[in-house]
Amino acid sequence: MQPLDEKYYDRLNEIAVAIQESPNLALYLEEEEDEYYNALRTEFEPMLSDLHHQVAAEAPLQLVTFEKYLLEPPFEGLYLPRVLGYAVLRGEINDQYKYVRPNDHFKDILLAICQSVHFEQLKKRIGQSISVGFALSSDIWITNLMTQVENKRIRYFLQQLKSDQYRDLKARADLYRRYSNQFRNELYYSADFPTSLGEMKANFSALRQFLLKRFEVGGVNDSLKEQMKGFLDNKHFQGTEEYLEMLAMYGNYTELDPAERLAFATHFERERRSFPEFDTRYLRFLLSLYTSPGITAANDERISAAVDKTWKDKISDYYRIADKIHSLGYVHPDAIEAVQDFYNTHKGLSVESECLRQLVLTYFARLINGLTEREYADYFELNKIFGVYMKIFGNQQFNQAVEKHSMEYIRKLLTKFTDKRAKDYQDVKRFVSTQFVDFGFLDDKEVVELFKTRRKRRKTSEG
Repeated sequence: MQPLDEKYYDRLNEIAVAIQESPNLALYLEEEEDEYYNALRTEFEPMLSDLHHQVAAEAPLQLVTFEKYLLEPPFEGLYLPRVLGYAVLRGEINDQYKYVRPNDHFKDILLAICQSVHFEQLKKRIGQSISVGFALSSDIWITNLMTQVENKRIRYFLQQLKSDQYRDLKARADLYRRYSNQFRNELYYSADFPTSLGEMKANFSALRQFLLKRFEVGGVNDSLKEQMKGFLDNKHFQGTEEYLEMLAMYGNYTELDPAERLAFATHFERERRSFPEFDTRYLRFLLSLYTSPGITAANDERISAAVDKTWKDKISDYYRIADKIHSLGYVHPDAIEAVQDFYNTHKGLSVESECLRQLVLTYFARLINGLTEREYADYFELNKIFGVYMKIFGNQQFNQAVEKHSMEYIRKLLTKFTDKRAKDYQDVKRFVSTQFVDFGFLDDKEVVELFKTRRKRRKTSEG
């Protein structure tokens, strides 16, 4: 947690002073009517929201410090319900949809709300956040939190938000996905960069999550570059899996000037030659990056320009074929031939072959997701190319992924083209009836079912 820059701190103080001098606050304290607190919210929460978003964009490592300032009495509880939601989602979760470590920031904000003189106003906007936070937390953690709430009425309110239905993993996962979807366009992640090996081992997974979320949504990450460079310069971190992953993220996602690229290459080549199975481990992590949003050809090109491809290993093999695909385009006959040659000399289940399949699939998904319904002829041609790649790879997972994207587009076409006598509809039907059957996406019976007219039920009347 970094201290807050003076410019943000000064702006927060200005808002706090304005809140205390607001006629709406004076009216609320005198009348204790909802309308005056709501007017106070309308007056000041947009200011706090704008400043929070500015800190999130420019200095994300200072977000937790910023939010702690909002717990002070002069802010009158304003914006705390939103901050509570950020804190709930910021906590790292495992595959069981439980927090990896206790979410103390969530606890601090919740206790501040419970102790606020404005609790009756705030409780109307925090129920869902608390339910999710409790579902992700352990029973012991919740029990300990309850003991810190002295007011029996407030404690009962919290207890009502702990539901036994979320003991079930599926219910908990569905709850988390629905809730987090409300924040999908928000920047709210923060983390701490470690200074010791112990801190690094304990907290790196949260740092990785933070960095990948930042890179996924884009934006300016200049403030993070120095922190990442500092991590890579720390000799105590070298020769670890975490260091390898930081190398991969730094090299793939950050714009480097010539001096920075040389420094990165020095770190990369040292680890490449000294860390056991570096090439396999690196490509495994790269594969995980390919399957998440936000990675493009530019990421590969950054790394490829920095690494020594004369060194004989899987990394050199992979980036040589990736360079060819990026430069020629995956539909170019020479690129297809190069992929065939690569596949003939590498095992289909090798990590470099997996990366290659995912790279080609990423191009396919990006292109098909950008096609409009009127561009279906382009999709027909594209699908023929992917028939070639499916034959080269002979990989069931690749075929299933192509099928998934293809079916999504076909359903989009059928929603658009509803006149069965029209040329558009007939073109789509002919293509699916031949190509999808040849590819094994559908059998004849499933094709008939896909294009079958859905009859509306007639309403029955009595009497």
